[in-house]
Order: sequence, then structure tokens, then C-alpha cells
Amino acid sequence: MNFKDQLEEYVVLVNEYLDKYVVEKDLPEKSIYSAMRYSLLAGGKRLRPVLSLAVCDMLGGRREDVLPFACAVEMIHTYSLIHDDLPAMDNDDYRRGRLTNHKVYGEALAILAGDGLLNLAFELLLESILKSNENRDLKIRAAAIIAKASGVEGMIAGQVIDLESENKKIPSDILDRMHRCKTGALIKAPVVSSAVLCGADEDSVKKLECFAQNLGLAFQIKDDILDVEGSLEKLGKKTGSDAQNEKSTYVSLYGLENSKNMLNEITEKAVIILKDFGEKAVFLEELAKYLVNRDN
Repeated sequence: MNFKDQLEEYVVLVNEYLDKYVVEKDLPEKSIYSAMRYSLLAGGKRLRPVLSLAVCDMLGGRREDVLPFACAVEMIHTYSLIHDDLPAMDNDDYRRGRLTNHKVYGEALAILAGDGLLNLAFELLLESILKSNENRDLKIRAAAIIAKASGVEGMIAGQVIDLESENKKIPSDILDRMHRCKTGALIKAPVVSSAVLCGADEDSVKKLECFAQNLGLAFQIKDDILDVEGSLEKLGKKTGSDAQNEKSTYVSLYGLENSKNMLNEITEKAVIILKDFGEKAVFLEELAKYLVNRDN
């Protein structure tokens, strides 16, 4: 199967699972389900769950074991986007090519929709752990990895640094930490948790963790470049917001051309790590290269 077909297969698997798991219910509080589904099923690259499934296939694991964990990460990611778009945070009007959640449902329900997706993600993780005793220790460890990546030592830490760095020039080490936490943590978590679920040895887990760290940094640098060179039509969100909000980015710190060089170098590091996994890592290699050349 070629890269694009394989990517599409993964995306379809994830979308079908999310659509079945997060359903609208004819209850007095039905608006919360509508708001949650509005953002969760709005499309997107599904990068995080795709990474989980690709690692699973590379290591010879069972997709049915990994898929709930992969989709839980996507729910957490979507909750973070809903909250990130709020007026108190980045105050964005568009996400994935349509109005942001709070523009459609109001700020209060958007907050609750994000909260609902976060809680539902952990319900899904716990249900998967309780479903059977098989590999329970591995499932608990994988869930703990996802929880830590989502919390105050992961994504939330990065968001705090981001908020407190507006209208400031921050040094490169703080910028790196911000993005290792804000973006990188939720890219590393699906890779490492999937490896753990598949029973990978510690050496393989460490290599995949290093791969994911590089991939997460490359992804963020590309995001910073697209905020300068991209368009609303392709990105599905407003460009130029980093400069408008006086945010420190790789482009503002290193310049556009240096950022592009960094992007290529870090992506190459990620790809080199995968060589240890042989031909089975071809999809992940292609995915890393695909992310470098994306326009959204």
C-alpha cells in the first residue's frame, strides 16, 4: 500500500471510531454532545492517532488494542484546541476551515465541550483497561504516559509559558521548552504509549521517544513557518497571528530561512532514528517527510 492510501486508511479508522464513540443523545443537555462533535469531527490531519497506529503496525501489535488509546489522545488534542481558541487564550475565529467552537456555541458551552472531551478521553482509557486483564500493566503504563503529557508537566505547562511570553522576547531554551511541552508532549505520547502497548523493549521505546521528540519539534517549526507563509484557505485558520500577538516563534527568533534549515535538519534526525526499525518504518519515514512539505 502506498503512503497516501495507508494514511487514508488510518484516518478513516480513527474517524469512524470517534463518530461511534461520541454520539449525540436526545437529552436535555444534548447541546454539549453537539458542541463536542462539532470540533472533534471537523476533520484535521489526525496526526496523533495516525502515529499510534503506524507504530502499532511497525511493531506488529494489535490495532484493536491501540485504537482506543489513539482516539483518546485525539479527544485531548481537540479539547486543547477548543480552549486555545477562546478569547481568554488566542481569541481565534477559525479552526480547520470553519468557525471556532465558541463562535458557534458561545464561550461557556465551548469551555464545557472541551472539558467534556477531556473527561471522555479518560473514560475511554479506563474502559479499555478494565475491559480485560490481558496486558493490564502495559495499558495502565500507556494511560499514565498520556495523562502526564496532557497535564501540568506537559501540554498545560507549554500553554502557560506561551501565555506568559506574549509581548516578550524569550530565549531559545524557553522557546524550546514551551514547544516540547505544548506541541511535542502530545506528539510523543501517542508514539510512546503505542510502543508500550505493543510490548516493545526499552531500547525500542527510547528510540521511538527520540524520534517523536524530533518530529514534534519539526512539526512546530513548520507551524511557525506556515503562520508566515500560509493562507487561511489552506490552513483553515488565520495566519499572521503570531506576529500580531507579538509571540516568540522560531521564525521571529532565528529568521525564516534559518527556520527552514532547522526544520530539514531535525526531520532528518527523526528519519535516521527510524533506520533501526528497517523496512517496517517506511510509513513513519514518509510521514515525517510529508509533514515537512505540508501546506496546512
